[in-house]
Amino acid sequence: MSPYWSDLAASLVPYVPGEQPKDRTYVKLNTNENPYPPSPRVLEAIRGAANGDLRLYPDPTCSALIRKIADYHGVSPEQVFVGNGSDEILAFSFAAFFNPTGEPVLFPDITYSFYKVYAGLYNIPYRTVPLDDEFRVPLEALGEPNGGVILPNPNAPTARYVETELFRDVLTRNRRKVVILDEAYIDFGGRSAIGLVNEYPNLLVIQTLSKSRSLAGLRVGFAIGHPDLIEGLNRVKNSFNSYTIDRLALAGAAAAFEDQAYFEETTRKVVATRERTAAILKERGFRVIDSAANFLFVSHPERQASDLFGELKQRGVLVRYFNQPRIDNYLRVSIGTDEEMDVFLRALGEILKR
Repeated sequence: MSPYWSDLAASLVPYVPGEQPKDRTYVKLNTNENPYPPSPRVLEAIRGAANGDLRLYPDPTCSALIRKIADYHGVSPEQVFVGNGSDEILAFSFAAFFNPTGEPVLFPDITYSFYKVYAGLYNIPYRTVPLDDEFRVPLEALGEPNGGVILPNPNAPTARYVETELFRDVLTRNRRKVVILDEAYIDFGGRSAIGLVNEYPNLLVIQTLSKSRSLAGLRVGFAIGHPDLIEGLNRVKNSFNSYTIDRLALAGAAAAFEDQAYFEETTRKVVATRERTAAILKERGFRVIDSAANFLFVSHPERQASDLFGELKQRGVLVRYFNQPRIDNYLRVSIGTDEEMDVFLRALGEILKR
């Protein structure tokens, strides 16, 4: 504990990302990255931007990318915000829409762990809503008095998906509070709630290009909602850093929306591999939570998840283990290529035979 830290820095419990070891080559199934490269159009656009004038600041308004996203999703540019990955937008959202005083923000007890970090960073009170025994979100509990609601759909790390229409009651009961749907994984099996933003001015939908667009290395995310919500995000952003997205990322992200065929092909491949892997794991006695994401959440009735995690790592396969209540006997397995999943399944088979 450094004597130079502020009281805030000393009190924080930071988010811990999936490990990125450098000691050997691993089959990396622990950070939900897309196993396929981005569209060739993306790479071409980035090369073109790199030949431009990098001594100049990028467009602080991200206007070209915002128009591209608005056209793609059938909304107005005033309804779109762009940030440095969806994590940055989530951080801005806590500052823009949730208050340190008053009712607590609601989110599930098993969910993206960054939410607690942001609440601590901005001194936002929160209350977790317990998932049921099948890891389903009790939507009725999200209508209790609150200072706002945030949850991923599909949820992480459970991969559970809630049908979009079921959120109407949550949105109606929270008319004077902001409801944030974090749709990082929506393209792998769900239907976005973006179609509801014109009906519900309290709805903010956040997505990322890191997963289904294969652009985790560029760090680009976006939010869609009522212009008042977008203005709130811009007020916070411009109080931190007006130039959040660099020229290369702006060009590559825009190009990603221009190759729909490639996007559909790669997401289809990920979903097919997910279903094949899930079927094999079930045959081997695993409990596999229904997934609408690019990962599986699995547990074995006779083997400890922590042991499986360690033995897989020894065999060169990385998955994610969460040493947390209720999920400490589960592994989250990102979907790789068919070849990578075959390596994972072979290693798992060796372990289960012991």
